[in-house]
Amino acid sequence: MSVDVRTEIVIDAPRDEVAAYAADPSKAPSWYANIKSVEWRTPPPLAVGSKIAFVAEFLGRRLAYTYEVTDHVPGERLTMRTAQGPFPMETTYTWATVEGGRTRMTLRNRGTPTGFTKLAAPLLTTKMRKANTTDLQTLKALLERP
Repeated sequence: MSVDVRTEIVIDAPRDEVAAYAADPSKAPSWYANIKSVEWRTPPPLAVGSKIAFVAEFLGRRLAYTYEVTDHVPGERLTMRTAQGPFPMETTYTWATVEGGRTRMTLRNRGTPTGFTKLAAPLLTTKMRKANTTDLQTLKALLERP
C-alpha cells in the first residue's frame, strides 16, 4: 500500500516570500515540528541535484535521511526524494497566488513503505496528515507576523 498525503494552507503573504522561506532547508526546523536538524551535503543555494541531510523524530523513532532535489522552479514548486530506509519518500511543495495576493501552499508526501512500515501505512497516512497540517499552520503563523 502506498502513502499519498496532500495538505494545503492559504498564507497571507506574497508567494515569493512564502516559497523562499519554505524552500530553504535551513529553515525547516523552525516550522517542521519533527525535524531536529538539517545539514547541507552539497553547497547552497538550492538547485536540482542538491542534497540535504535531515534528522527527524516521527512516531517515537529517530529518522535520518538525505533528500535530493529533483525539481525546483523557484516560487512555483520544489520536489525532493529519498530512497533510503524502509520508507522511500517524495516531498513536493507548490505555491500559487490566490485572491488578495495571498499564497496557497500545498505539501505532498508520497511513497511506498516496505517491511514493517508497509503494515503501518494506514496509520502513517493519518499521522503524516496531522503532522503536515500542524507544520503548515506553524509556517503560516511565522510568515503572517506583523
